Amino acid sequence: MTDSHSLVFVVDDDSVRRGLARLIQSAGYRVETFGLAHAFLDRMRADTCPACLVLDIQLPDLSGLELQRELNEALPIIFITGYGDIPMTVGAMKAGATDFLPKPVRDTDLLRAIGQAFERLAQTDVVCRELDAIRLRLGRLTPREREVMALVVTGRLNKQVAGELGTVEKTIKAHRARVMAKMEVRSLAELVRVADKVGLGGAAEMRASR
Repeated sequence: MTDSHSLVFVVDDDSVRRGLARLIQSAGYRVETFGLAHAFLDRMRADTCPACLVLDIQLPDLSGLELQRELNEALPIIFITGYGDIPMTVGAMKAGATDFLPKPVRDTDLLRAIGQAFERLAQTDVVCRELDAIRLRLGRLTPREREVMALVVTGRLNKQVAGELGTVEKTIKAHRARVMAKMEVRSLAELVRVADKVGLGGAAEMRASR
């Protein structure tokens, strides 16, 4: 099932552009087509979401690969071309393309690729929302609680943390309890997983995040 708000851009100077648009619309997506890369870049806005791009390799102004570099993974790209080769395909995929399809493109292959592109967007959105929530909770910690968390997630015991921070174990236990509450976790293992998701595995990283 498709989302009628999902937008598919088609950038292709070939006459097949209109046929591709009809096919994509028949699957329930919104479509906008362009014959030039620069025309697409003028239209594209940062708030256009969710969206994916069906892109021809050979265009009159920029090549598809040049446009891919310009976009810098701003949205998933499905390449279509009648002139592709293995090095070109490998390069496009390494740069983040979702798929690389030869012309003439089979309807089922294109719609499958578009579906996968939007699945990828949905997964990315879930991860981004989770990271934002973790960073928000991290912002609730005091500087001392951040230091305690940084040491705790490395596996140090309360007594060891107290020794490194020049305080007593009882104080560390209190700080640790507040860290667990503010980070909304129930166990040390969960705290470690949360810290790892935002790349905070040690004291240096924790201080850098202040």
